[in-house]
Amino acid sequence: MKILLQSMKTPLITFLVLLGIGLFIDIGVNAYIQLILIYILINMILAMSLNLVNGYTGQFSLGHAGFMATGAYTSAYLSTLIPVPAGGLQIFSFLLFAVCGGTMAALAGLVVGLPSLRLKGDYLAIVTLGFGEIIRVVLLNTSAVGGARGMYGISGPTDWTLGEWTVSKFVTGYSHAIFWVLVCFFTLWRLIRSSHGRAFLSVREDEVAAESMGVNTTQTKVRAFVLSSFFAGVAGSIFAHYANYLNPSSFSFMRSVDAVIMVVLGGMGSLTGSIVAAMFITIVPEALRPLQEILGVDIRMVIYSLSLVLLMILRPKGLFGTTEITDIIQWLKRKMSPGASR
Repeated sequence: MKILLQSMKTPLITFLVLLGIGLFIDIGVNAYIQLILIYILINMILAMSLNLVNGYTGQFSLGHAGFMATGAYTSAYLSTLIPVPAGGLQIFSFLLFAVCGGTMAALAGLVVGLPSLRLKGDYLAIVTLGFGEIIRVVLLNTSAVGGARGMYGISGPTDWTLGEWTVSKFVTGYSHAIFWVLVCFFTLWRLIRSSHGRAFLSVREDEVAAESMGVNTTQTKVRAFVLSSFFAGVAGSIFAHYANYLNPSSFSFMRSVDAVIMVVLGGMGSLTGSIVAAMFITIVPEALRPLQEILGVDIRMVIYSLSLVLLMILRPKGLFGTTEITDIIQWLKRKMSPGASR
């Protein structure tokens, strides 16, 4: 157990452990469960990135779906210009597309953030909501990316051989998604514990006091917004290449609401909470799907909504509050130490 806890501090070891889990899932789990798993990883990136703005910086953004759409369509359009090679080299193409999609989303975040992040509270929420809808309508009327029909036949992971082994498209897509989940987590985790992260937290706690101490609050909020937008664009890129189809309706206002629910449910100020909430939000509606066949009525959203209400009543600060996995690791270490009371 101690070796497992120690390995979680090293991104490379963590990636290899999770990759091993993915290989096991590829063998023993059907394609439907594998698809749900990829969507869970996408939602993890989306929730952690939004938590940087809504949780750690104390702003309220409702346009995250717009940045996700920017990254998704940028990545999908590039895949029509740059052929995806066969074999193991395809993973590098998807990494390139993800970086390009994230960069375009970050530029969009900069354009939106510079004028709007001087606003606070509800006003900022309205501006970001408007931006998300502008992006959706623009995509809806742009024939170059399919317009209302959407984009079909987007390049995605394919099976390829490595010597005597056959690497499935799930393993390729899973490893790509896991890579970005870890990059997002460790980047944000290290950032929050740096001087820039303390500036984010100071803006969240008291913006006036932060300004009086010399913190450029507008610049600080723009930095958080741009980085958050970058990872939202990466999440959109992964979604585009695994779904192989994009439609503007996939990035509606409700997609942004789902991201906000993940942040609030997990805990505003906890990356670990965002990860767990992303799992909950993705799994519960699918786990309740058999009830529709049994009862003849689709009451999934009723049960799903009721569970959210109960969780917020019992845990008003979210599932984890501001607790991170490192705090849990330290607690487990104290419990497992020889001198710990039993």
